Amino acid sequence: MKIFCFGLGYSALHFLSAQESVQASGTVRDSDKAEALRRDGVDALVFDGQRAEAAIAPRLAEAEALLVSIAPGAADPVLARFASAIGAMRRLRAIVYLSTIGVYGDHNGAWVDETSPTSPRSERGRARLGAEQQWRALGDSMDVPVHILRLAGIYGPERNLLTKLRAGQARRIVKPGQTFNRTHVEDIAQAIGLTLAAGGQGGLWNVADEEPAPPQDVIAFAAALLGMEPPPEEPFDTADMTPMARSFYADNKRVSIAKLKSELGFAPKYPTYREGLRALAAAGEGGR
Repeated sequence: MKIFCFGLGYSALHFLSAQESVQASGTVRDSDKAEALRRDGVDALVFDGQRAEAAIAPRLAEAEALLVSIAPGAADPVLARFASAIGAMRRLRAIVYLSTIGVYGDHNGAWVDETSPTSPRSERGRARLGAEQQWRALGDSMDVPVHILRLAGIYGPERNLLTKLRAGQARRIVKPGQTFNRTHVEDIAQAIGLTLAAGGQGGLWNVADEEPAPPQDVIAFAAALLGMEPPPEEPFDTADMTPMARSFYADNKRVSIAKLKSELGFAPKYPTYREGLRALAAAGEGGR
């Protein structure tokens, strides 16, 4: 399969690293990163939202699948620049768009699934929901399945609480009743592969772990794995936080992945934060 990735970021590169039968190319925001990826054998081209290398067009014409992970701003930059080129792709068989569980907004700690109302309160969430709708409309116009993966907070190698704790960057912010889902990047890669193979009419799919938990409990568990004392608890109401950091605590929900499991056979390798953090610690993450 030939796949084109708009956004060769953390999740996309992890997915590609596990594929043996995929010919991939994609975009990054600057020429230095493109050159570094090319040295590693990745066919990387520059698209920064405005500037786009001419070589992107012929790569799109050959692609059989699209993986899209570039976040929207006021508009979706990929659709703003490439909607016509994508609409003309004759070999395209599937589109996978990486979104966020943030589109659900706040549900006061209740469980949500793909049928739950979407009421994002942040600009980021509203932009993501609008982009989802635009990608599904484009797919419908082309008769190409669009799979929307709504991802929980991503962690994995070099991006996890173990490394943050060792660097002194982790904080135990306590907001009573608050829970978060998270998802390991390897489980995201599995979900991408399943949706690319699924065909059908496309759909919405939550990708998360199966034990939403208070963030302070997860930090304490990670600290114990490193033999460290956890950071002191800080009450959310009085904690010194940036507006961006504080906004992540505005939504409280528990996310179900029952649909992904029952319909596509998803079997999370790391069903809770415990398995994921133990595996990362065993691999040396957070070591001195």
